[in-house]
Amino acid sequence: MLTKTRLKKEIEKFPEKFTIDELIEKLILIEKIQEGEKQSENGEVISENELDKEIEKWFK
Repeated sequence: MLTKTRLKKEIEKFPEKFTIDELIEKLILIEKIQEGEKQSENGEVISENELDKEIEKWFK
């Protein structure tokens, strides 16, 4: 979950003028990164071999 503190930090990195779309894209990216970090910390990952097998299925 995004905090006000993190949001303020990220907004400070933006240029003086930006679009709502740019802001939303950045917020979505931050949320996805945080979710990935949380999954990694909880051991919710797969090995490289498992990933290769999954990718092979996509192209069959």
